[in-house]
Amino acid sequence: MWIKKGIVYKPDGTLPHSLSHAQVPFAYKHQDFLRIYFSSRDAQGQSRPTFIDVDYDDPAQILYIHDKPVLELGGPGEYDETGAMPAWFVDRPNGDIWLYYTGWNRTWNSYRLSMGLSVSHDGGLTFKKMFTGPIMDRSIQNPIWAAQPSVLIDEDGTWRMWYISGHKCEYIHGYPEPFYRGQSAISKDGIHWEISEVPTLEFDDFLHAVGRPSVFKEDGLYKMYYSYRHTRDYRTDRNQSYRLGYAESKDGTHWERKDHLVGIAKSENPEDFDYTMINYAHRYEHNGKKYLLYNGNGFGAAGFAYAVWED
Repeated sequence: MWIKKGIVYKPDGTLPHSLSHAQVPFAYKHQDFLRIYFSSRDAQGQSRPTFIDVDYDDPAQILYIHDKPVLELGGPGEYDETGAMPAWFVDRPNGDIWLYYTGWNRTWNSYRLSMGLSVSHDGGLTFKKMFTGPIMDRSIQNPIWAAQPSVLIDEDGTWRMWYISGHKCEYIHGYPEPFYRGQSAISKDGIHWEISEVPTLEFDDFLHAVGRPSVFKEDGLYKMYYSYRHTRDYRTDRNQSYRLGYAESKDGTHWERKDHLVGIAKSENPEDFDYTMINYAHRYEHNGKKYLLYNGNGFGAAGFAYAVWED
């Protein structure tokens, strides 16, 4: 099971680009320290990616806090003009780093999400959009939107992606609430994607929305941590809000949910940062230990914490 070790970071409100939220943390390994990228918000509530550096053995020991975003928003009318949320980082053979991210467009009563790709030539300090347009957007397979990809390259060179796919909206309490499930796709180059018709995580009586699939390979299996919630009252009712799930797959396309093996749950203490919800996990390893970064209350407003796996 996962043993919770405590909060790593929450913005203190002193940086203009990072007044609140430390959402969707991603562990990027450097030789001497761990860099954790995440999404933070400015005074207008617009998200941008930034990072902190922490100690490997004690991630709560912060070594450096970056003082600016690593990727700026898109121009007028572009898919990421009102927000850019990091999803996944992929090292390339030439030393570049590719960042897959979610671009936000606000609409008059809701929002639209698309999937973008950017590149860093300086070790991850700055990223630049590779294309003006998104690499995946609403389509026949993604009727409402597509976002938050998890990307791996298989041994045979095939690129694989798991992401969240919006399929419908319903007005609940007068607000349009989206329903989105897990979807997968394959690619030869990491840019042009062929979407599978087989859902990764299908809707059921409770799973109305999937947050941030996080996939890794272990023991010959694809394994995934993800968040899921109901669509009704999930912002205010902890029984309807995000919790973490776990699934496994032999081929990366057909998945079996094994939520009973997730090994971590919301706190039962109302004072804790993950009492209302627990979400957006990312798993990594270091020196034979397994770690989990995850968000708690307020979709990242309470910061992110870490846990260590104990058999």
